[in-house]
Amino acid sequence: MVSVLFDKRRNSVLRFSRRDSVLVSLTALHAAVLVAWPIAPVIGLGVWWNSNTIAHNFIHRPFFRSATINRLFSAALSVLLGIPQTLWRERHLAHHAEVSWRLRVSRQLVIETALVLCLWFTFAVLYPRFFVEAYVPGYFAGLGLCAMQGQWEHAAGRPISHYGMIYNFLCLNDGYHAEHHANPAIPWRDLPQLVGPSAATSRWPALLRWLDVPPLEVLERLVLRSRTLQRFVLQRHRRAFRALLPQLQPITRATIVGGGLFPSPSLPPSEREYDSKPLLERSQLMLGCMTYGLR
Repeated sequence: MVSVLFDKRRNSVLRFSRRDSVLVSLTALHAAVLVAWPIAPVIGLGVWWNSNTIAHNFIHRPFFRSATINRLFSAALSVLLGIPQTLWRERHLAHHAEVSWRLRVSRQLVIETALVLCLWFTFAVLYPRFFVEAYVPGYFAGLGLCAMQGQWEHAAGRPISHYGMIYNFLCLNDGYHAEHHANPAIPWRDLPQLVGPSAATSRWPALLRWLDVPPLEVLERLVLRSRTLQRFVLQRHRRAFRALLPQLQPITRATIVGGGLFPSPSLPPSEREYDSKPLLERSQLMLGCMTYGLR
């Protein structure tokens, strides 16, 4: 049983718990770090880290009792991250509800978007070199990391958790993703109490979760998604077969092992044998590969 849903020890400013002041303080620290080290890596990591920790928690549980202060804090996060938080919030809540997101124009969204555009314009005019060489690369790198995070958090078709102590300390229990999806209103500090035996887990944080996939499978997936890579692989196979086959005895049977790059029939064994004629016909019909070497 989770100890609290809403901490009753309220004060005059914070809505749920005085411990949310830690997140507010970390927001100020993030801004101070950017001022001290305005370089692309810091900008990119900041966009990724804050979006998945402070901004994420603020989406689900706005920190303040006052709606006005919540709007001001949302605007401040928008400027800090370069992302209108109203837009971020609506997209994220649609993700939780498993519905299609639709843009809704609101006064708060217009204000936050205008603030972000003013920031970009100011940087471009007053600090053009910083804007082009540091801010823009760092900003888009941060967005890329956020997209990668979201992709690997659901790589198994459902939320995946990571229980590593260091990651969850640095990222405010962001690794408890399956638990968060099951209980979106639970504060970040209580998520470890909700761990269940049925949760999908990984030993890697989301950004490193591609290490769970065998390297050969990663390469095969890349090839299957790119016609350019497919043509490249087939050309190399043709060249190899043309050089090899003249040195061999006449081939009457061939074996296809695996089949990650080539379509395979719906037979259970991973190694299948075909007579040469059906193999040629199958190859011609499906990919047109290997026919060069076997003719």
